[in-house]
Amino acid sequence: MRVVFNIILVAIGLYATGILFLYSAQEAFIFQPEKLEPDYKFEFASEFEEINLKTLDGAVLNALHFKADSAKGLILYFHGNAGNLKRWGEIVQYQVNLGFDVLVMDYREYGKSNGEWSYENFLTDADLFYQYAMERYNESEIIVYGRSLGTGFASWVTSQHRPRMLILESPYTSIVEMGEYFYPLAPAELLIRYNFSSQEYLKSADCPIHIFHGDSDRIIPFELGERLFKSLEAQTEVQITVVEGGGHNDLIEFKKFKGALEKILDRPY
Repeated sequence: MRVVFNIILVAIGLYATGILFLYSAQEAFIFQPEKLEPDYKFEFASEFEEINLKTLDGAVLNALHFKADSAKGLILYFHGNAGNLKRWGEIVQYQVNLGFDVLVMDYREYGKSNGEWSYENFLTDADLFYQYAMERYNESEIIVYGRSLGTGFASWVTSQHRPRMLILESPYTSIVEMGEYFYPLAPAELLIRYNFSSQEYLKSADCPIHIFHGDSDRIIPFELGERLFKSLEAQTEVQITVVEGGGHNDLIEFKKFKGALEKILDRPY
């Protein structure tokens, strides 16, 4: 009997240790920033302006504003959880080449950006860049684009405003549901401090929404993107493009993705 009791105690201890680890290390799972030196010089094929916006709490957020010839509008792009603008500036060249200005920011502690992390800070930072965009473009010209982690920020901004459309590449329903998917025995709802919940935010969305997801995505499972789509289809104009064989970082390599995206972006407004 004592052996069984000791086994139970060990199991409880291991479980508690695992829960404590997940709670304390959640930033490392959610955010994977790469810093840049303050004097780093960006170089890209297309014309761009480097900007820095200061937040109310004193953080400085670095961003790139790409300019296309005879731009069709602006894409406000919220990038994924890894890297910095050195990488993401290259990735958004595709959208620039399609004839759009693109504004892409680095989150706090990414690239040249700084500032304290918090759930509230990330959302207000995203809104700060939407306000910057609205000072320079008509709202009907603004397309919000989120990729991976950035789909939560993009969904939040869209819930607060009325852009021309929202495009979500490899989205999730919420960070809590991501946690429940990968760690089913952990009380994710109690542990996670950064519950970016696209599903909840988009209940108040008032624009067309387009979702792209690869059915072989191992980072953000296709099931979560599909669940987000199904939660929205009764309340707003929403479409989903399933990229068969697509993973998390390779959708741009598929003709189906590029063809559907270009068709969406080419629609008049």
